[in-house]
Amino acid sequence: MEGNNAKIKNQSKIIYAELSYIIMNALFEVHRELGNRYKEKYYQRAVALAFDQRQLRYIMELAVNLIFKNKIIGKYILDFLVEDKIIVELKTVTNFSYDDVRQVLAYLKAKKLRLGILVNFRSKSLIYKRIVNPDFKNSN
Repeated sequence: MEGNNAKIKNQSKIIYAELSYIIMNALFEVHRELGNRYKEKYYQRAVALAFDQRQLRYIMELAVNLIFKNKIIGKYILDFLVEDKIIVELKTVTNFSYDDVRQVLAYLKAKKLRLGILVNFRSKSLIYKRIVNPDFKNSN
C-alpha cells in the first residue's frame, strides 16, 4: 500500500499531468502513423490535426517578443502554445542538442511559462523531453 501512496504523491508533482498526457498521446499518434521520415512542417500540420481531434486550444507558430529594458530586441516563433500553459517544440534531428534545450528554456522565460515539451520525430520511436522553467514564479 505504501508503494501506491508514493506513486500518487509523485504523480501530484508532475506539472500539468493531465494536459501533458493528452498532448503526448497526440504526439505519439502522429509518430506512430507517419513514422520518422518527413520534414518538420509536415509533423507540425499533423500535430495540429491531432490537437484539433482532442479539442485542445493551441496557437501554432506564435510570435513572442524578447524584451530588454521595455524594448523589443528580438522575436521567437514557438511551434505550439497549448492551452496557454505548455510550449511544444518539434524537431526532426538525429539527436537533441544542448541548443535545442536552451531554445525551449528561452521560450519559457520569454513567455513566463512553466513547462515545455521538446519532441523529436526523426528517431525510430518518439523521443521527448519535458523542460521545466527554473525561473518560473507561481503567481498564486
